[in-house]
Amino acid sequence: MAPRDLRGLPKAHLHLHFTGSMRHSSLVELADLHGVRLPDALREQWPPQLSAADEKGWFRFQRLYDIARSVLRTEDDVRRLVREAAEDDAAEGSAWLEIQVDPSGYAALFGGITAFTDLVLDAARSASESTGIGIAVVIAANRTRHPLDARTLARLAVQYAGRGVVGFGLSNDERRGVTEDFAAAFRIADRAGLIAAPHGGELRGPDNIRTCLDALGADRLGHGVRVAEDAALLARVVEQQVTLEVCPASNVSLGVYPELRAVPLRRLVDAGARLALGADDPLLFGSRLLDQYQAARDAHGFSDAELAALARASIEGSAAPPNVRKQVLEDIDAWLNSPGPVH
Repeated sequence: MAPRDLRGLPKAHLHLHFTGSMRHSSLVELADLHGVRLPDALREQWPPQLSAADEKGWFRFQRLYDIARSVLRTEDDVRRLVREAAEDDAAEGSAWLEIQVDPSGYAALFGGITAFTDLVLDAARSASESTGIGIAVVIAANRTRHPLDARTLARLAVQYAGRGVVGFGLSNDERRGVTEDFAAAFRIADRAGLIAAPHGGELRGPDNIRTCLDALGADRLGHGVRVAEDAALLARVVEQQVTLEVCPASNVSLGVYPELRAVPLRRLVDAGARLALGADDPLLFGSRLLDQYQAARDAHGFSDAELAALARASIEGSAAPPNVRKQVLEDIDAWLNSPGPVH
């Protein structure tokens, strides 16, 4: 019996960045439309060869990301990005998508952070209606900017709590800034019941994971994969049911691990950790959500039952409403209980 089709496995996608979700074909089309010159790494030599092992490597990654963001010039461009991200996720079996965005990175062109957030949420509603998958937004602060900026974004997120925004994050180079300095912003978001989802435990190790838990009250960890290096901390993450948004392809692309087999998925799952696989930035890594599940199967030997457990963990760690959660969990069981395709 052949393995079941992973596209039919219902799942939630909890770690997808806004610009990074863009289709490569759309990047090229919009760049040509708006007269933006793309470097070879984003055109003929895509996907780019990346590394974040040092500051120079991260700077190159960020420069490519900023160039990609610059092709979004109009409301139609933003709506296209959100619609296509939803279409791509739906085609891969996602029933729920939480897309992460820092509105301050787009504010100058779109009338400010509030106007841009309104646009993204309206685009998400339209995309949800057209694709049939649930879509929510996580507003993320940039750790390379002043913590006061993060407080402004936390207050923005609070304004939209219950209206499409479900979480508050902290992104960019994990080695920059002081994590504790962002605690006040996360307290603002926490009072509104938003999920705390900072990046931690990819470019830095267990020390920053511990800080994200202690100072920021993390409910989920963007990446968090390096918790495998500290048994006591891993036990704490398991006990607190912190969801790890693990993105294997980006871990390898950025040089955190030399190959997919080295990403400690098996160790984390065997310890009882809740993992939600994510694609992070498909535009730069050339790998989408389905590829992460395929890697778990091919590189780590996960059975269909174990892959279904990963899908369950993704929906359990999400902000999906109870009716959606119940339906997706039932659909996961149905996928697992169905006969696999025969040769």
